[in-house]
Amino acid sequence: MTGGARSANGGPESTTSTTSSASTTSTASTTSTAPKNGSGKGGSGTREPLVRRLRSGTTKWHGPIGFVAVALLVFAVAPATLSPFRLELLAKYLCFAIAALGIGLAWGKGGMLTLGQGVFFGLGGYAMAMHLKLAEAGPGELPDFMVWSGVEELPMLWEPFRQPWFAILMVVLLPGTIAALLGLLVFGRRVRGAYFAILTQALAAAFVIWLVGEQGLTGGTNGLTNFSTFFGLDLADDADKRVLYFAVATVLGLLYLGFRQLVASRFGRLLIAVRDGEDRVRFLGYDPAVFKTVAFTLSAISAGIAGALFVPVVGIISPALLGVVPSLELVFAVAVGGRYALAGAVLGAVLLNYAKTTFSENWAGGWLYLQGALFIAVMAYAPKGVIGVAGQIRDFAAEQARRLGNRRSDGPRQPGPERRVPRPAPSVSDEKTEVVA
Repeated sequence: MTGGARSANGGPESTTSTTSSASTTSTASTTSTAPKNGSGKGGSGTREPLVRRLRSGTTKWHGPIGFVAVALLVFAVAPATLSPFRLELLAKYLCFAIAALGIGLAWGKGGMLTLGQGVFFGLGGYAMAMHLKLAEAGPGELPDFMVWSGVEELPMLWEPFRQPWFAILMVVLLPGTIAALLGLLVFGRRVRGAYFAILTQALAAAFVIWLVGEQGLTGGTNGLTNFSTFFGLDLADDADKRVLYFAVATVLGLLYLGFRQLVASRFGRLLIAVRDGEDRVRFLGYDPAVFKTVAFTLSAISAGIAGALFVPVVGIISPALLGVVPSLELVFAVAVGGRYALAGAVLGAVLLNYAKTTFSENWAGGWLYLQGALFIAVMAYAPKGVIGVAGQIRDFAAEQARRLGNRRSDGPRQPGPERRVPRPAPSVSDEKTEVVA
């Protein structure tokens, strides 16, 4: 009987069905003869649950437990063990982590590589810095840099920022509105990929050029600096700096929980579907531009909040912190930590900035090369980022357990007479040679 029979139109459909039925029969017979419930030597009842546990992780509570553990480290261990200077540095890292969290949402979950987060970081930072400079100058007075620049009257753009509620509102609305308008224009025209990345990068470069050119309005190259108070906190007092650190950590935790809940919702699942197959989502009746615009807007708002908190923590906001290079560093941090996980974005921002500080303190002449080597090493050996290393180890352990279980289930081979199966003679047609079994 020939098993190589072909379909009526000459296609390999019957061959495929024959093969699949044969493999199904073989699988069924193998399953029926295998020991059950772990009985017998190398039974699959004890092996398969082990593999599933290794592949799926520890338990469903590993996320909340990890969050609580990190919260204890940030809120209890770090303030008790770090010096005021190191705690201030950690607060700075957490500000960058807030901005990286937005990139993790837009790039990691939505597939939008944004290279211009420095724009939104700067908008939030300058909005807060303008209020702090006016509060420090006093009613009816000009900020110090305007006096040095020869400005005689406060610009109308600055006047509303005397009110703290207006400054806080602009920290959120200014980056969010610009990102929403840009997203509707760009994503509505189906601009994506490298074109969107280049567009955001060009926006960052243009924003820095504008800031540098407006000396009397923005402080020019020097930016805005010399802040003494922040909503009643003395920025020169270590106790008040500790309060500011707790405020930054709290904002980061709340944003992380909010973004995590968003990703777990229906919106988050559709956003991931847009990342993996935008055209397929569009064919299902959804508008991918809406999901991408919302994610991009939330990313910009998180960057604006990060910039607003960065100002009192570091004490300066300038164009050098907002250009193309700082924006790229944020993207690198997300890639190092793991862009497909929100926790990876936070971890990458803290890790990369800590490495930057450590390398610059110990190897002042070559810390950039060491930072680049760190990035290359992570991308080469941990393509899913630092946070994905645990998953790689778990997958490796699961694969080894599976192979070990297969060897045990096969058992030792029994010696016996070698049996030779005669090979069927091939039938030669005019066009090609087909083996008939």
